[in-house]
Amino acid sequence: MKGRGCWETASVRSFCSSRCLNKFKKDDSGDDDDETASPTDKSELHNTIKNLSLKLDDLSTCNDLIAKHGAALQRSLNELDGLRIPYESSEKLKAVNERATLFRITSNAMINACRDFLELAETHSRKWQRALQYEQEQRIHLEETIEQLAKQHNSLERAFRSGASGRAANPTKSFSEGSFLTSKGEDSEEDEDTEYFDAMEDSTSFITVITEAKEDRKAESGTTGPVDWTSSDNVLDGASLVPKEPPKVKRRVRIPDKPNYSLNLWSIMKNCIGRELSKIPMPVNFNEPLSMLQRLTEDLEYHHLLDKAVHCTSSVEQMCLVAAFSVSSYSTTVHRIAKPFNPMLGETFELDRLDEMGLRSLCEQVSHHPPAAAHYVFSKNGWSLWQEITISSKFRGKYLSIMPLGAIHLEFQASGNHYVWRKSTSTVHNIIVGKLWIDQTGDIEIVNHKTKDRCQLKFLPYSYFSKEVARKVTGVVSDGQGKAQYVLSGSWDEQMECSKIVQSSPSSPSLDGKQKTVYQTLPAKLLWKKYPLPENAENMYYFSELALTLNEHEEGVAPTDSRLRPDQRLMEKGHWDEANTEKQRLEEKQRVSRRRRLEACSRGCSSEDAEKEADTYMPLWFEKRLDPLTGEMACVYKGGYWEAKEKQEWHMCPNIF
Repeated sequence: MKGRGCWETASVRSFCSSRCLNKFKKDDSGDDDDETASPTDKSELHNTIKNLSLKLDDLSTCNDLIAKHGAALQRSLNELDGLRIPYESSEKLKAVNERATLFRITSNAMINACRDFLELAETHSRKWQRALQYEQEQRIHLEETIEQLAKQHNSLERAFRSGASGRAANPTKSFSEGSFLTSKGEDSEEDEDTEYFDAMEDSTSFITVITEAKEDRKAESGTTGPVDWTSSDNVLDGASLVPKEPPKVKRRVRIPDKPNYSLNLWSIMKNCIGRELSKIPMPVNFNEPLSMLQRLTEDLEYHHLLDKAVHCTSSVEQMCLVAAFSVSSYSTTVHRIAKPFNPMLGETFELDRLDEMGLRSLCEQVSHHPPAAAHYVFSKNGWSLWQEITISSKFRGKYLSIMPLGAIHLEFQASGNHYVWRKSTSTVHNIIVGKLWIDQTGDIEIVNHKTKDRCQLKFLPYSYFSKEVARKVTGVVSDGQGKAQYVLSGSWDEQMECSKIVQSSPSSPSLDGKQKTVYQTLPAKLLWKKYPLPENAENMYYFSELALTLNEHEEGVAPTDSRLRPDQRLMEKGHWDEANTEKQRLEEKQRVSRRRRLEACSRGCSSEDAEKEADTYMPLWFEKRLDPLTGEMACVYKGGYWEAKEKQEWHMCPNIF
């Protein structure tokens, strides 16, 4: 009877221990969930370790009970073994005794394993806690530093502007202030900004000296013979002064005024430092009511420069006009700090202006990640242009860099001259504090692959402390033999001029040992001048006359045309809340389409291949080909769009809106 009572007590204790272990598992699972939900919470980590310690104490108590009642069980079994019992019963009793011993050994091993687990958890949790706390402190410190830098930059800007008017009255004070500001500015900038200041020290590699035409003829005739200026005077004179003909089709001249919505940009952008801009979900409050495809088409605003270049008999003169055209595409960006809509995959935009502008343009979004758009333009005046542009953008905390990747091709049918160049980098400054402003920086090289003529354009970065004209662009046009023929100068937001070089010579070395080339030139000729903005442009996103017409509703366009995009149309009308809702719907629809492509691909190939195949979208109007001039794969127009428009056969178009 005594042995039976001990066994019953041990059973009860075992049941209690089992319940304790089950409860421990449930609590531990709950702790894991909480840890996943908020891993950086210091107090939660402490509570988790505390709970684990309590559970280990419970396990130790249960282990003691198991050991105590196991010993009582073994004593009872030994007493039974001392009794005279049949042989079969004694064998069974021996087996029970062995199992009880194994049970006690197992319980001891279990409690030792639990103790080791707790020690490991305590050790690693302290490491994780320190690492997480360090990362959190670094993040807070980074945000505070960036904000402080932005405030210092804004105060420096105000101090410089307020001190600019008093410089003439007190030159000594202005000089010392300027030196201080420059030093502080360079110290507080990031690496990319420091490069901007370094580049300004060697802003131009040449010096231009304007001389009289007669003297230049004599100087030039002494070395290379007489020069005929007739073609230059006729073709380049007044190249930008082409009068605007009255439009054959009446286009709209205004859109609804931009609503006055306030939004904290920093509250959204601070979590996006270093990320690709196209992958950040942004509300339409940061957009303008045009898509990236329409912005690409806007580059054709000064197409008359190319129409005029068709008639050039000299390839270097033609290069001057092509260079002016490449610079003119940036003139619309000076006040346009809003972001265009990211096109949906398969979205298109056409500009059918054969009667008004003498050209037809088609854009298609051929990739979503990374975002890429293909563009083709045909002009009845004798030229064609095509490009595939991939936008790469990074938010650096204080400024936003936008790097267009891809080559632009321009071909003149009559002469066969084929020009290739790439776009410069755009930078949006004062993201955190101050008024947003945009700058264009970098070098552009335009190459005529038929004659080997080259044009080197340099976009000078803007600085408050620079003596140069704001947004300045300089350049040199060289012939196929490498001899400089023209000097280009101007600004990317106003105008460009060219000057014929009649003589060149090296200058005396400067104090730092650098040597520049001195070009003697004829008086400059105007190549291009920016059109004035429409009235009330500041309330219409600073759109130009052409930009105001790009989103105007037109009949007969493809169902994938940007004009039919509902969120963009709602935003243009001023219904921004509805536009944000519609934008989310379209983005989710695009994600569903990608999942369907992924599922369709996964049936016949591996998961990795299926994901790659799902991301490889087959454009409708363009196809991938190897560019023989650049050696890169690029989307080129394969035809069929304008024929489909004439027949109004759009059954092949995807349903993206």
